[in-house]
Amino acid sequence: MNIAIFTPNQNPYSETFIQAHKNHLKGTVFYYYGRDAHIQLEGQQRLMPLYRYKFLRVYAKLFRKPSSYLWQQRVLYSLKANNIETVLVEYGTHAYHLKDILNTSGLPVAVHFHGYDASIRAVIQKCENYKEVFAITKKIIVVSKVMAHRLLELGCPKDKLVYNVYGPNPDFETVVPTFTKKQFVAIGRFTDKKAPYYTIMAFKQVLETHPDARLLMAGDGALLNMCKNLVKEYQIAEHVHFLGVVTPEQYRGLLAESLAFVQHSITADTGDMEGTPLAVLEASTAGLPVISTIHAGIPDVIVHGETGLLCDEHDVEAMGKHMMMFLDDLELAKSMGAKGKQHIKAHFSLQRHIDSLQDTLLC
Repeated sequence: MNIAIFTPNQNPYSETFIQAHKNHLKGTVFYYYGRDAHIQLEGQQRLMPLYRYKFLRVYAKLFRKPSSYLWQQRVLYSLKANNIETVLVEYGTHAYHLKDILNTSGLPVAVHFHGYDASIRAVIQKCENYKEVFAITKKIIVVSKVMAHRLLELGCPKDKLVYNVYGPNPDFETVVPTFTKKQFVAIGRFTDKKAPYYTIMAFKQVLETHPDARLLMAGDGALLNMCKNLVKEYQIAEHVHFLGVVTPEQYRGLLAESLAFVQHSITADTGDMEGTPLAVLEASTAGLPVISTIHAGIPDVIVHGETGLLCDEHDVEAMGKHMMMFLDDLELAKSMGAKGKQHIKAHFSLQRHIDSLQDTLLC
């Protein structure tokens, strides 16, 4: 099967789930990235022959075609030339942007929603509540039960919805936590919905009874400087370390020596929410207990009291207490981590995710 994957960006570090789709789907995958006139097909220099493009440019000018005409024709030509049989579009917003092409192509289309595209109110409104997207697509893939509910409210037909949580890279299964350090690890973009400042505030409470504890925070984003300033204000810079963007290999190393993974996800004022955070799945697969919030898809994959500890959004005090529970009881951390490893392997493996996605594209 010849599969076209459309994504607005090429290989961003935070979108490893899209790379998993590109690398693990069976068949021949054609990876289209970019927007408008900048859409490219990975591994090919042009979407259509230069002579044909020059002809269409003259034609468009003579007949006063809209500015979108040329790039849309280039994409449609490429789909036909490569005998594409089915299309997977990453992000509902990108599907909305490509809706005319998708409709004209006549190909079966699946749209994979990931998080912000199904939650930020202004984004949903700009995409006209995805009414056209729902109409022209065969399947709508969601990564959390909360997301499924939201899209149903927007008018997505129930028979088109497919619930399919991401699967972590199997390399994380090889991690063997040593639990040798009184260290918590957080990894993710410094954005409103991940509320990294709440994690810092919760950790500050921990230092009152465990002054030798450490918090490692990896990633980048708009709130990074604010978080660094907060650490300075609290005078806990020797306990909180900002690592910048780390590789998957480095992340696995951090998980192997840490006590627990921490992330205080919230619903931002814009409505922005997580899907199901991949870092949470990776940490649990590695055998670390997860300390997080009852938010979006997190309670779908982390069982409170068994594979991790969850609190309400904005409840900093509860999160701090959950950190201290593992510091006070190392065996509890080990037990929950081990149960989490088995739980993710049994229910949320990458192979299961890819198999489900493959079946969806074949429908």
